[in-house]
Formats: sequence, structure tokens, C-alpha cells
Amino acid sequence: MLTLKLGQGGTSPLKILCLGSHSDDIEIGCGGTILRLLGSNPNCEVVWVVFSSSSEREREARNSAELFLEQATKKEIIVEGFRDGYFPFEGAKIKDFFEGLKRVSPDLVLTHQRNDAHQDHHLISELTWNTFRDHLILEYEIPKYDGDMGQPSVFVPLESEVFERKVGHLMSAFQSQLTKRWFQRDTFLSLMRLRGMECNAPSGHAEAFYTRKLVL
Repeated sequence: MLTLKLGQGGTSPLKILCLGSHSDDIEIGCGGTILRLLGSNPNCEVVWVVFSSSSEREREARNSAELFLEQATKKEIIVEGFRDGYFPFEGAKIKDFFEGLKRVSPDLVLTHQRNDAHQDHHLISELTWNTFRDHLILEYEIPKYDGDMGQPSVFVPLESEVFERKVGHLMSAFQSQLTKRWFQRDTFLSLMRLRGMECNAPSGHAEAFYTRKLVL
């Protein structure tokens, strides 16, 4: 397999833009990758955007972001209040918001994968590509009832300390979600175990992404 390293050895900060429709999406989809990148890059700046969150969920979103971004050199946490489940009907407002994100000029954008069956996730993915046309974009996956898991092509192996920390942060930060049958430790570990098997990760665990364009 071909290995691509981000930011290691460079003098400029690695700038990462994380985009999530809902308050736990970023953490579920790419939390381990974020922890790994921050751990291996001493000079890392992150802009973390959550598009939909109620008052309780906003508190959880901000607390979780602080946990995951503890090692970031510089961080900006943005939590918006677009209506959950109605993103396609608020498209103009969300598009305007994306235009404001052009100021970030990130090295890496982490967003939803375009074939995600959730309408909010799908719209955020499409607007990501519409806005950031000359950037490295990796699309993460979210397990859910829709059964829309596919065949990702980019893998990030995770050491045991990293994937355990990811799951620990998820379970501690999002107390409002613990009553949901899918929001379980085993759900998150199982998906990472499957992706780890597919890329032959030394720890057996990994996160996986989809990419449409990549320049080496």
C-alpha cells in the first residue's frame, strides 16, 4: 500500500478544517484521525464546524471538541443552529455560511462522504466540494440504520491508545445519546476493526475515507 504523510517535517502549521452536520459526526467519522494528526504534528491549527445543534447538544459539541483538540496549537470551534434534518431546505443559508469558510484555506478538509444517505450529510459533502476546489478533501463515514457503508480507499491506522481515546471521548461527551441503541462502544470499535482488517493495520483498527481527487 502507498503511504501518504501529512505535515510531518514541515515548518508551516498543518491547517485542518473539520465539517460535521451534527454534534457527534466529526468525532464518529474521523476522531481517531484527528487525534493521530495532532499527536504527530506539533504545529497544527484546526477549525471545527458543527452545523446543527440544540442547546444541550451544543454544550456536548463544544465539550467534545475541546477534548479532541487538546493538542492543537490553535483551534476555532464553531457551532451553528441549522435545523436538523432540513438542510436541503436551508441550502441557500448554508451555502452562504460555506462562502465565509473560504478564509480558512485549509491543507486538509474532513467532511461527510457524498453517498451518505442522510440528507444533511449529503448536502454538507456537496457544498464542501463546491467551496474547496483546490484542496485535499477526505470524506468520512458514519454508521447508521440506512446501511449505506461502501468501499473506502484511504485508510488511517490507529494505535490502541488512539482508538480507545476516541471511543472514551465519545461515550463521555455525548451523554444525551447513550439511550440510543446504535450509540454504543461496540458500534464504533467494530467499524474501526473492520477497516483495520482491510488495510492490515498493526493494531487491527483504522478509520477509512473516500477521496475523489488526490495529487501526489
